[in-house]
Amino acid sequence: MEAQDGRNAGEYRASFLKSIVRFVLGRPLANRESRQRQIGVLEGVPAMGLDGLSSSAYGPEAALTILAAAGAAGLSAILPIMFVILALLAILFISYWQTVEAYPKSGGAYIVAKENLGTNVSLLAATALMIDYVLNVAVGISAGVAALVSALPQLHPYMLPLCLCVLGGVTLVNLRGTMDAGRLFALPTYLFVLSFIVILLIGAYLVLTSGSHPHPAIAPPPPPKAAEAIGLWLVLRAFASGCTAMTGVEAVSNGVGAFRDPAVKNAHLTLTVIVATLGILLGGIAFLAHAYGIMAMDQTQPGYQSVLSQLASAVVGRGAFYYVAIASALAILCLSANTSFVDFPRLCRFVAQDGFLPRPFATVGRRLVYSVGVLYLTITAGLLLMAFGGITDRLIPLFAIGAFLTFTLSQAGMVAHWRRVMRGRRSASGSRRIWIHLVINAVGACATATALLIIVVAKFTEGGWITIATIPCVLILLKAIKRYYDMIVAQLRTRGHLEFRSNKPPIVVVPIQDWNRLTSKALTLAMELSSDVHAVHLAALEGPDVEAEEKRLREQWENVVNKPARAAHFPHPPRLEFLSAPYRRIHAPLLKLIKEIEEKNPDRTIAVLIPELVKRHWWEYLLSVRRARRLRAALLEYGGSRVAVMEVPWYLAEPDIEQSMTEEEAAEPCTVETG
Repeated sequence: MEAQDGRNAGEYRASFLKSIVRFVLGRPLANRESRQRQIGVLEGVPAMGLDGLSSSAYGPEAALTILAAAGAAGLSAILPIMFVILALLAILFISYWQTVEAYPKSGGAYIVAKENLGTNVSLLAATALMIDYVLNVAVGISAGVAALVSALPQLHPYMLPLCLCVLGGVTLVNLRGTMDAGRLFALPTYLFVLSFIVILLIGAYLVLTSGSHPHPAIAPPPPPKAAEAIGLWLVLRAFASGCTAMTGVEAVSNGVGAFRDPAVKNAHLTLTVIVATLGILLGGIAFLAHAYGIMAMDQTQPGYQSVLSQLASAVVGRGAFYYVAIASALAILCLSANTSFVDFPRLCRFVAQDGFLPRPFATVGRRLVYSVGVLYLTITAGLLLMAFGGITDRLIPLFAIGAFLTFTLSQAGMVAHWRRVMRGRRSASGSRRIWIHLVINAVGACATATALLIIVVAKFTEGGWITIATIPCVLILLKAIKRYYDMIVAQLRTRGHLEFRSNKPPIVVVPIQDWNRLTSKALTLAMELSSDVHAVHLAALEGPDVEAEEKRLREQWENVVNKPARAAHFPHPPRLEFLSAPYRRIHAPLLKLIKEIEEKNPDRTIAVLIPELVKRHWWEYLLSVRRARRLRAALLEYGGSRVAVMEVPWYLAEPDIEQSMTEEEAAEPCTVETG
């Protein structure tokens, strides 16, 4: 009765936990539903464009933060800097348009570089991109919380906890799948775009009708006093910081496989919407910041106001529309991490399939997403946020290096791709078209390489060295993982066929503690496998008083094993053997016995059957000594190739197999195909 009550309580708890998981993550999806989970443009813009669109909030601010050293004079440089950034953005747009067309399944930098530039270059691209994705999550969320603190300054002391809460929320949404994330984030994405385009239009109208001297609704704080003069080095550093506004442009090419048919058309349209909107936002923010005299403030100080907050206040004041716009900015900045959550697991899947990452990264989770990649991204981004206190300005110097290295390698790979395609073309018209594609990607490669050089030089001493030092460390790790998998393949490789020969049965060893139903079950199975069975009792595991225990077990063995065997004329009953364990460790004496048996029987396998009571509750683990688990671990590690380990379970209450399944799995028919 008590066992039945315990079983009912266990079933209730298991059912309750399943209900919670189902509510949070949704029902499990079958493989056949994968096509239904693909996205269109409506979901594609928020799913893959949040990184790019949100960078309009912190990209111009990052540039203005550097220019603040020159005081009010620094504002004069923001327009030419942003013009160069927009020109570079246009080059990247055309380049990635071609990449999507050339690689309709996935045109990510890793795939492009692997196919055209070799494995080592592709690993460099993957490493840079993975680092960039982690940084994107940290920077986007910290910038979003900064926007919240701008509107509610009393929350300033809680910036880091807020960052971690947002990270947890984005993680849960992405564990539900790309389609769910895209649909859920669509409203704040389009609200942000609409709100700030309206603000930019109103601001531009006020600037033009006032003779470039608009009267702000709420005056922004005055620029700080100049600490240095405007010079080439300051401008280059500001450009390097502003280039963070272009991160995320590659997201669509990395995730073409997520789009529904026609995938290329949907990817092209999504890329166009993202880049066009980003260009309008970047140009408009720089124009109005210059016109209204808006300069970046120190995020670590109380009273901090983001550039977007100052701009919205100056144009429309602090009414309801201001709070709607800032709320949308907060949402899109926090949710900008979604782009990384969509693309990072897909990138890790490709790298894992090639053996450079652990294989779980290539395994699909319950919602047809690569859950291990999602969780790994969450952990690394969370550690990064904690290390830098959730402050955007501290993270920005680490940013953009990985993105622009990826841009450069992707464009260089496309140049090699077009050269290879050109060698296979014979018609002049086809060759001219390929030449145009090649020149565009070559220009893109040169432009991004130049920007990368500037970013590295400008940001190296400000923290960029951390990213540069991390890249070779990650490369070494990827190579080490590949060597491990190659070693396994080499060890397991065989060219022979299965040998059918008369093999001798194994010698079976069964560790026992006492005579009970679990011991009986294990010995019954052992005798079905072989007539050579050793029942081994390890004496002194509980302490030095062993004589009475041994005597009792010998008498018991005689009554329950030997006498019934003689009565049934059974020739080879299990032999009871006692092993001394003076140091109370179970595996050492047993391993010695196994070694002796191996030496005496070089042509036979030794099978060790470990009886174990199955524990269904956490407190049962606290009440047990877990010797069976420790013995199994020791045998697997030290037993050798001639030892086979089997567990023989005993259940206090017979389990219901359907408890291990979801409702969908239980309803599926059992389909068996023979080879």
